[in-house]
Formats: sequence, structure tokens, C-alpha cells
Amino acid sequence: MNILILGGTKFLGRALTEAALTKGHRVTLFHRGLYDAAAFPQVHHILGDRNTDLAKLQDIHWDAVIDTSGYEPESVKSTTDMLKKQAKHYTFISTISAYADLKQVQLDETAAVLKLEEAADPGQRYGALKAECEQVVQAAFPLGALIIRPGLIVGPYDASDRFTYWPARLQRGGEVLVPLPKERKLQFIDVRDLAAWTILLIEQGVTGTIHASGKEYAMEDVVEACRSTDNDVETTITWVTEEFLVEKGVGPWMELPLWLPSDSLIGMLQLNNAKAFQSGLTTRALVDTVKDTRAWDQGRGTEMVRVAGLKPEREQELLKAWHEWKLVRK
Repeated sequence: MNILILGGTKFLGRALTEAALTKGHRVTLFHRGLYDAAAFPQVHHILGDRNTDLAKLQDIHWDAVIDTSGYEPESVKSTTDMLKKQAKHYTFISTISAYADLKQVQLDETAAVLKLEEAADPGQRYGALKAECEQVVQAAFPLGALIIRPGLIVGPYDASDRFTYWPARLQRGGEVLVPLPKERKLQFIDVRDLAAWTILLIEQGVTGTIHASGKEYAMEDVVEACRSTDNDVETTITWVTEEFLVEKGVGPWMELPLWLPSDSLIGMLQLNNAKAFQSGLTTRALVDTVKDTRAWDQGRGTEMVRVAGLKPEREQELLKAWHEWKLVRK
């Protein structure tokens, strides 16, 4: 197949490019050249901004398009208006943030999506805009639109550090603060598994809407996977309660990755993924994701500022407070 990827050098786009090339497809990347522009020298790169340079794509035909960068409905409409004459299949990478009520667990693809006029905060606005973009794609490609709503994507090249924090933190050893309960349910998907499955769906001409967030793990599974890959590091795991974390003002999701208070958007990590697995999604072992993510992270060097995770001094402060907190409540 001849595939156009809008994006293609950053995280999911990069993994999609690698997956497509592995399957022997021809790939064209249309991107701004802002992220590792030298990647994939064997493919055709068209440098440009989708908001100003769509003319660079004029009169070129592809079997399929993968849109990893659509966010504004107007921009997506301009793109699809052109490409509907040049391609038969259009995959739009959306998000589970498009769902209206992520406080509910086990949502499936029939759940209501956000409307822009109901979006009360920036996070909801992001999801509502993505939902509108989905509608634009479906209108332009009524017989060839595939909407994929990923959950938390993890793995190598994930600059958000929302998962990367744990393999890196467990490798440092010492006393590690981890949120209770140990059996807390989590879902995430390795970017390479998501990419390979997406290419498979495109090859099969699948259309419709599918979300994907990987297998279900417990928080303890993540910790043990990280520890099992660093047998020489001495580590003490200190499990702390939600009550304590809330009292101390610990920021969920970004300051303490993979932690969400029980009264928040816990549905983000507990989706019904039956449709994805029935359509061919397969996932690698958690320890492999941990090893590869850690190896990539180490390659960034110690000077790189990680954007998520407890700072060492903050963690030590919290651990000290936790031990005192427990004594007071005995």
C-alpha cells in the first residue's frame, strides 16, 4: 500500500511509520520538520504545515491516510476536503478524552462523546474538539473512515513521561512512594502495539470507531515488572493511601503518574477493550515495555528535564510525612 502519514516522526507517528515500513508499505510523511526531521531517510518527506501548505499534497494519490496531528475541526476539514479526492481510506487518531463521562468504568465505543459547548475545562475542550474532528472525517469519508481512540500510550519516545517515570524511578532504587491500592486497575498500550494494530486495520480496510487501551494491570504489576528488570538495585516500596496523597496536595496523573483519585476520571484507565482485541489487537509483555522504555529514557541523558513524576526532594518530603502521618493515626 501507499500510505500518507500526517506527522510521522514523533512518538505514535514514528511507531506508525516503522510499522508500515516493516509490512513493506510505501510511506510519505507530511510534517513540519520540528521533531527528528532526519528520521526515516528512506521515505519521502514533504515538509509543511497542514494549515498553510496543503497545496504540497495536491494531485498525489494514496491508498490510505493516517492523521496523527488533527486537533482543530477547521484544519481537519481543509485536509479531508482535499484528500477525499486522493485517497479511499482515512484513519483519524482521536482520543478516549472524547468521551463525555470518564468517571464511568468499562465504557465501550457507543458511549456519548463530549460536545464543545459542554466542555468546562481545557482537558474537556481537547476531547470535544477531537470528537468534532471525528465527525468531519466521517462526513468526508463516509465509506472509508477509521476512528481510533487510544487511551494512555506508553513506550519508547514517550516524552510525556507519564509511564516512563516508573521504570526510571525503580531503577534508581531506595525507598519508592507508590499509591495504594495495590490492586488499582490500570490500562495502557505500548505505542508499537497500537501502531502495528492500526496498520493491520488499514490493510483490512476496517472502518468505524474503535478505542484501544491495552490489557488490564494492577499497580502492583507495574511495580513488580519494573523491579524484575533491575535485580541488582535495592528497593523498598512504600505504599501510601489516597487519603494521604489528597491531604498533601499531590497532583494526580502528572506529578504522580498512573494515579487518579477514586472520585476522578478513573474510566480513563478502565475501558472495555473487547472490540479492539476482537479486531486483532495484540500486546507485548509488560516487562518488555518496561525494558525498552527504560533503555530509551537512559539515552536521553540525566540533563533532560522529565515533565512528569515526583521530584526526588518532593518524594523524600512525602515519605517523611507519610511515616509521621501513620504514627499519628495509630
